[in-house]
Formats: sequence, structure tokens, C-alpha cells
Amino acid sequence: MNAVSPLTPAVFALLLSLAGGERHGYAMMKDAATPQGGGVSMGPGTLYGTLERMMRDGLVIESANSDHERRRYYRLTDKGRAVLGTELERMDSALAAARHRGLLPSGGRS
Repeated sequence: MNAVSPLTPAVFALLLSLAGGERHGYAMMKDAATPQGGGVSMGPGTLYGTLERMMRDGLVIESANSDHERRRYYRLTDKGRAVLGTELERMDSALAAARHRGLLPSGGRS
């Protein structure tokens, strides 16, 4: 995966979830499935495959924290936070352009 915008929905949802602090896989899956978390439903295969690629790309790391012998926690790296910020700026610009063209209400969400 190239860490350049636009991100895949799964990568975006996981970065967004981890922006709130360290999380374990199941918590990230629950966050991602909510409308505020991206509305992305993913199973364990997608979750852990995506996390593996994100670790390889330096966006997240496995934390030393653990509350259970099988539960692994993850956190954003500085690079991951920067990539998320870049994606949020891209999305904000796209929404501003849509509002300017009358495609969305000018006051925000309807």
C-alpha cells in the first residue's frame, strides 16, 4: 500500500479509530463500523491484513500494552498521524468544492 491519498476505506477507518488512542482489533472493527468511524464493516481477515500492511508502511505499530494474553493493541506512528491529516485535508477540500457547487448545504451536514 502506498501511503498517499486517497486512502482505502479500511485504512482510513483504522487510522481514524487509532487517532483516539491505542486500540485492540475488535475495538477498531467496532469503531470502523459506526457512521462516525467510516461505516466500514470488516472481518478479522481484512482487519489484520490491513494492519499488517499499515505496520509495514510505518503508519501503525503494535503497542507493548496488553490486558489479555491474546489481545494486541496498536497505535499510530507520527507518519500515520500525518497521513491521516493529509487525507482529512483532502476530504475537507472535496466537501468545500461540493458545497461551492451547490451539491451540499453550505452549513455542514444536513
